[in-house]
Amino acid sequence: MYFSYVKLGQEVSLLNNRWAIVTGADRGVGLSLVKALLEQDYHVLAGQYLQESNEALEQLKASYEEQLQVLNLDISDGDSVQQAVESIAACTDRVDILINNGAILGDMSKTIQDTLDFEEMEQVFRVNTLGSLRMSNGLIESILRSDSKLIVNISSEAASIGTCWRNSWYAYCMSKAALNMQSQLIQNQIAAQGGKVMVIHPGHVQTYMQGKLDTTGSLTADESAGSILRQIANRLKPDYGQQELTLIDFAGNTLPW
Repeated sequence: MYFSYVKLGQEVSLLNNRWAIVTGADRGVGLSLVKALLEQDYHVLAGQYLQESNEALEQLKASYEEQLQVLNLDISDGDSVQQAVESIAACTDRVDILINNGAILGDMSKTIQDTLDFEEMEQVFRVNTLGSLRMSNGLIESILRSDSKLIVNISSEAASIGTCWRNSWYAYCMSKAALNMQSQLIQNQIAAQGGKVMVIHPGHVQTYMQGKLDTTGSLTADESAGSILRQIANRLKPDYGQQELTLIDFAGNTLPW
């Protein structure tokens, strides 16, 4: 279902504004990115995965009635993504920033000497890797019509082969490493058209990815989102120049692929 908070007759006038899309916007970094983008006067389409009522998003709707639209969006499902793409096209023909934030962890404990749950791994790949690809593929022409032409893939230090220390986390690490490769493939295609891709590790964040709030994180979701948007602002500077795609962290440090 698509919830529009744009009044009739306003759709055309809003096409000249900046539009951002955030997946996994229910809570955590995704929700904080939505809040921060709204504060920066973006019109935001927020992908909501969880079906239950979301008080935080409802409060944002009340405060940003004309700027925020919410999409019921399961990025692991092709039909859901197609419906979202069609709903987005009904609002705007250009997307300045797509932030592929939606992700799940999967099992974090089993090693190669344990019985691995391959069905669960496949679901993690459907979300973390193919989910972002579905979104980028469905929206690429709208992205390339915008001024910013930017795709931001939220990756992880867990995707870095060069610094790998884990002996488990198979689904998450491998799916995020595949996301990094996906990002380079997209960059190779769209760079000549002015398109840009960023791959960002958000830091160790206090989020709900393990089903409950991880209070061991060194960053709050708001702190991580604020840092990510600072990196985005830096990437969009006219004098940024042509630089190779790298995996960076929330502070802009380059991490090994």
